[in-house]
Amino acid sequence: MSPEPERLLEVSGVVKRFGGFHALDGLSFHVSPGEILGLVGPNGSGKTTAINVISGLYAPDAGSVSFLRSPVGGMASHKLVHLGINRTFQVPKPFMSLTVKQNVEVAHTYGNASDKALPMADLLERFHLAEVANRPASDLTNVQQKTLDLVRALATQPKLLLLDELAAGLNPTELDWIAGEIKTLAQSGLAIIVVEHLMGFIEQITDRVIVMNAGKEIFEGTLAVAVTVPEVVEVFLGGEHAA
Repeated sequence: MSPEPERLLEVSGVVKRFGGFHALDGLSFHVSPGEILGLVGPNGSGKTTAINVISGLYAPDAGSVSFLRSPVGGMASHKLVHLGINRTFQVPKPFMSLTVKQNVEVAHTYGNASDKALPMADLLERFHLAEVANRPASDLTNVQQKTLDLVRALATQPKLLLLDELAAGLNPTELDWIAGEIKTLAQSGLAIIVVEHLMGFIEQITDRVIVMNAGKEIFEGTLAVAVTVPEVVEVFLGGEHAA
């Protein structure tokens, strides 16, 4: 029997309240190096709130978040970046007046505690941004801004990458391409948590999914098994999975 893989991130009994509303209500899960974990569920189930807590935008009201066996719940986002946690956003947030190259340089310089040189040209080429490297981010298409958001996160050399609806708006060719890149990143040892509504994309890239409803986990396992669980079908796959 093979030993259980190391747990890079562990979320345990996390609660996040907004007034009387429990956006997260005792959520627990973990992710290991090199694993791609999907967070799926209907709108309002708490997926993005979970990402926001892990990335330091929100502090948990109860429960714990541990990274590399150290508590990080409530730690500021920039400190988490230095530890090795970074993310993308549903709506990309580049510095619009800076060029693509400058955006990535800022992320590397101010977001990473190491002095390791960044292979800027290779990174921009790999993610199809080399041709627009000297253009301001405001000139980019939505897909290009999403890609820049990803490259900026990678420039900080994270150990854990959080992707919040990165695939939204991509055409089938772009989806296949970004899926391949995400799997390659995981093969290098990067742990990745993906929040996504596109079930075909989730099925293509994830090792495991957490199905959420009303801030709680209702299923953990592969998507192929999830679709056979009546509770999952009722609360999510039956109505929302075509969205």
